[in-house]
Amino acid sequence: MAKLYFKFGAMGSSKTAQALITKFNYEERNMKVLLLKPAIDNRDGANTVKSRIGLENEAIPVSEDENLYEKYVKEYSDCQVIIVDECQFLTPEQVDQLADIVIYRNIPVLCFGLSTDFTTHLFPGSKRLFEIAESISEIKSVCACGAKATVNARIDGNGKIVTEGSQVCIGGNDSYLAMCRKCWLSRRAQESGR
Repeated sequence: MAKLYFKFGAMGSSKTAQALITKFNYEERNMKVLLLKPAIDNRDGANTVKSRIGLENEAIPVSEDENLYEKYVKEYSDCQVIIVDECQFLTPEQVDQLADIVIYRNIPVLCFGLSTDFTTHLFPGSKRLFEIAESISEIKSVCACGAKATVNARIDGNGKIVTEGSQVCIGGNDSYLAMCRKCWLSRRAQESGR
């Protein structure tokens, strides 16, 4: 029986690489995979999913107003697996639509993304995945101190931690740093002069 999977981790945990490896593994078994990404993630181009280690693949971008269930039924019903990169940018309604594909079409859906933003608050798409996914697993990342990284610290052009701003700011290693909560809190206090 198909499941809705949520595989989450902090920045730098190789989520995208894992998504692309998973896609390859299904295709190696002659299964047709639909690779989706939210259109807001345009770092590597509108139709490209690219990992830090250089793996990349063409993907179908989806806007926040698209109904993913209808899109699948109308355009991609021959696909046997759906993989979503950067799933934190999905709307809660889109997560529900993916869950409907799992239930009513018996198609596995694997979602890869962040759980929280730079202020340690859940993204709406991730929150919904935590609520309804049948399988939830963490892809580990490491802080510079060696502890498990859990915080996606946003940094400015001078390398200082940003504590205010829009929840969504598309960027990679130039804009974010994976840290453990202890180091993040310590550095925030140090930089604010507390």
